[in-house]
Amino acid sequence: MESCPNDPAALARNFHGDVGGAINLAYVSSYIAKIQCYNGNFNVFIIICRSSPLTSCDASLLNPDLTPFQRRYVSYVKRCDELERKLRFFGNECDKFDLSLESAGNVDSFVQQTTVAGGSLGKDQTGTQLLESLEVELEGYETQLKELNSYSEKLTTEYNEKVELQEVLEKARRFFMTDAPRLAVSELTAAGTKDPNAKEEGLLRSEEEAMKGHDMDMRFSSVTGVVSTEEKSRFERMIFRATRGNCYVRFAPIKQPITDPETGQLVEKCVFIVFYKSLSIEAKLKKICDAFGAHRYSLPDMDDAPATDRMLTENAQELVDSRTVLLKNQDTRFRLCQMLSQHTERWTWIVLKEKAVYHSLNMFKSDVSGMLRGEGWVIAEHINEVRDSVDKAHSNMDMAMPSLVDQVPKPWPTPPTHFTTNKFTYGYQEFVNTYGIPRYREANPALFTAATFPFLFGVMYGDIGHGSFLFCAGLYLLWNEKKHDNSKLGEMAAGMHMGRYMITMMGFFAIYAGTIYNDCFSLGINAFGSRWSFYGQDDGYVEEGAIAEPIAEYGSTESVYPYGLDPIWHVSANELLFFNSFKMKISVIFGITQMFAGTCLKGMNALYFGEKIDFFFEFIPMVMFSSSLFVYMVVLIFMKWIINWDSRMLSATCLNPEGDGWGSAAYEGEWVVCDQSGDGTCTPWGYSCSGYDDTADKCELNYGGTGDGCQPPNLITTLINIALQPGSCDEPMYFGQATIQLFLLGVAFLSVPILLLAKPYLLSQQHTAHAITHHDEEHGDDEDVEEEEEHGFGEIVIHQAIETIEFVLGMVSNTASYLRLWALSLAHSELALVFWEKAMLSTLNVNWFAAYFGFAIFAGTTFGVLLMMDVLECFLHALRLHWVEFQNKFFYADGVRFSPYSFKQIIVDSSAS
Repeated sequence: MESCPNDPAALARNFHGDVGGAINLAYVSSYIAKIQCYNGNFNVFIIICRSSPLTSCDASLLNPDLTPFQRRYVSYVKRCDELERKLRFFGNECDKFDLSLESAGNVDSFVQQTTVAGGSLGKDQTGTQLLESLEVELEGYETQLKELNSYSEKLTTEYNEKVELQEVLEKARRFFMTDAPRLAVSELTAAGTKDPNAKEEGLLRSEEEAMKGHDMDMRFSSVTGVVSTEEKSRFERMIFRATRGNCYVRFAPIKQPITDPETGQLVEKCVFIVFYKSLSIEAKLKKICDAFGAHRYSLPDMDDAPATDRMLTENAQELVDSRTVLLKNQDTRFRLCQMLSQHTERWTWIVLKEKAVYHSLNMFKSDVSGMLRGEGWVIAEHINEVRDSVDKAHSNMDMAMPSLVDQVPKPWPTPPTHFTTNKFTYGYQEFVNTYGIPRYREANPALFTAATFPFLFGVMYGDIGHGSFLFCAGLYLLWNEKKHDNSKLGEMAAGMHMGRYMITMMGFFAIYAGTIYNDCFSLGINAFGSRWSFYGQDDGYVEEGAIAEPIAEYGSTESVYPYGLDPIWHVSANELLFFNSFKMKISVIFGITQMFAGTCLKGMNALYFGEKIDFFFEFIPMVMFSSSLFVYMVVLIFMKWIINWDSRMLSATCLNPEGDGWGSAAYEGEWVVCDQSGDGTCTPWGYSCSGYDDTADKCELNYGGTGDGCQPPNLITTLINIALQPGSCDEPMYFGQATIQLFLLGVAFLSVPILLLAKPYLLSQQHTAHAITHHDEEHGDDEDVEEEEEHGFGEIVIHQAIETIEFVLGMVSNTASYLRLWALSLAHSELALVFWEKAMLSTLNVNWFAAYFGFAIFAGTTFGVLLMMDVLECFLHALRLHWVEFQNKFFYADGVRFSPYSFKQIIVDSSAS
């Protein structure tokens, strides 16, 4: 086939086959360059990447003066739309025969191939020739299929009419042979008794009654036909009301459903016969039949048995012939649809490919001398690959005039954001992109989400047993990864396949958190031996209210459980109190750590983009505010954990120097005997107790307050009093705590006005300087400069006030929001405990049948509630923590996604929809 140097679409197809595979989504934002292409004689190529509608590659930026219907290749797009319509028609026809469309194979291999069903598409075949060959081929199949459908509908209608006529003849003859004589006899009996209460007279009477003088010299007329069974009651009711009861109606069902020729659905119908004796009633009956879609049929005289039998025989023969022709038509349609099902998907991919080519060509602009110019974005490191691919496309088409590919001179508009992902990170990147696209070159939340999301899920869902089920489900998805990659999945299955690594990591961290909680189906695992012991537990009997004692000295290695929490807590009376305190504190620690990390990412973005105002007057005040109150809260939590409160409280305890408790190793200091001038008792550090001393008097630390450092504080009260009682601390943990907290409170209050006013003021000054410079150049009016300055400053202040309020209040509300980690973890463990105790423990001691029944209830509730509902609940809460609490500290989510021109992606998206 001869080359056609004037076909831009052919060049686009050749070009894309080499470059499309190199374009993929990225994980770390890559450098993006803006390129432009010039080519003469209308030989252009599809730019290696095409940005979204907000970038310079959009058609509105290259030819905004043209409507979509005025662009050069709109006729080709319309032709592709028409081909798509025909292919959808083929697909619908195949569905009628329950024929699934055969797969066209791998998308990657299809993009590279050039063979078209019905002909060979060589490298020199133009897009016009390709469309013409497809149009001719598909037009022939469509015409043939439409003719067969029309003929099938006509045959089905004729066949249904003959079936209905056969049923009407048989039902009517049976009625006149059986029911009519029986009704006549009942009428004679009724006439002989002359019942005065009789209000109705039958419509059928026998000849014998007519012989006795009754007025039976005229015969009844009848209307016979077929009506839908669904309309039977309404049909009968309408006849009764329209004729005022002056009709006799009988129905007989048709056993075999009849096919509707228009919809192809099977419809239940029944035969009806209506007897009447009035021309006006006949007109009403015909209108009612037409209104209900009932088919009326003319019958011969039922008294003429030979004529009736002859009509039945002839109609039966015609029925057989009509069925034979109809089945032949259906077989022909089936074979045609079977052939179309083998090629429809492949044709669809070809049409999508061509449509994408011409749609992109419409975005190019015709410059001087008939040259087409296109602009777009490309990954900076792939520019040389773009040039090589264009040159290769030209050499394949034997084109004399080369295309020019070069970078557009700066300044550029903001480039789109490009990420490189792999199988593991793709799900997390889409997780972030669902909320919004990061700005170009800013910190990507997906990097941190890949680690923190499954971890926070595990904190809420922590259980070794339940997490193992989730982990195994993720391993199953990973095991079938290749199988699912090459198969068509439903919406839910495709979502689970995309997040297969995420599900696996969620299960892993759930197991990890479960080992920390020492929780397996609500039961503790005594893997390393408990470090606490109840009196009598070795004998299997422990008194109610007994107190466990440590098996080793406090603070020694033997007194600490090697990994996770001691299983003794699962059987202790204060289990809930302990786990509440533990999980609440770690929830606050994880939350403040993640939020502070998000604030630091805001500062990193400001440094990278050189935004000094944002760094010094937005990021620094935010760090000051969050550190002085919330990071300080974390510091207090850790301090309370690491301080030996047994030693501190013992130091403020009065003991008898000659008693058993004197000289205990729990006190870390040196034991000193006092002068015993008071009540004879001493504190370990040598203070003589009088019996009226408070804790502050007996404590040796002198940190101030009522506790003086020897009493463990209530952290919530301490944090509240930072703001409500500045300068004082009732239960300090270190020296000078009240002064430091007052200083931190001042830093927090000072950071708010800086955050609110500094940035708007500096920006307004910059704006004023720029406006004055511009005014000097343009010799404008001073009033215009002042109005513009006021408008700009007011807008900036409002925006900054909103951001300040959102940050200050958000730090408080978001910290409280992270308590959902504690709440959901507690709810999960308590639900598991309830299911175990009520379903299993209550039935184990009854009998074996009750145990089996209890296990069934336990397994069902565990699967339905904890393995299904609770997984979704924890997933959604972890999702909210990342989208709202973490990402809003630095993530604007208003970036533009880098959408490379990819035939593969176009085909995949079309198949998914």
